[in-house]
Amino acid sequence: MSNCLKYSIIYAVIRPEISERVSVGLIIVDGDKIDIRYSRQKLNAIQPFFSEKEYKFVSRVVISMKKNQTINSTEAINYLTRYSNNLISVSPLQVIDVEPTKQSKEKLFKSYVYERSRKSA
Repeated sequence: MSNCLKYSIIYAVIRPEISERVSVGLIIVDGDKIDIRYSRQKLNAIQPFFSEKEYKFVSRVVISMKKNQTINSTEAINYLTRYSNNLISVSPLQVIDVEPTKQSKEKLFKSYVYERSRKSA
C-alpha cells in the first residue's frame, strides 16, 4: 500500500447535543508528508451557528493547524481523533487506494470539504 492516501476530516461541531457537524478542513497524509487544507468559505458560513468567542476559537484552531503545522505525524492525528471538545472534532484516518497526486488530493478535498458551486444558466 505504498501508493495510498490517508485522510482525516476536520469538523466544526455546531450542535454537540445531537453531534451535528460540518466539515471545514481535511488532513491528507502522503507518506511522510502531511497537508492540511481548510475552506475559508465554510468557516465563514458556520459563523452564525456560534457565539463570537466560539467562532474565533474554531477558526483559529483550524487555521493554526495549517499555518503552524502543528500536526506533523499520524500519531498526532490519532491523538486528535480521540481528543474532542464541543466545538471541533477530527475523524479517524481513512486509507484510500489512489495514486497520491495533486489532482487526487484536490478531488478528495472537493468531495469531503468544499467545491465551489458553478452558476447554472
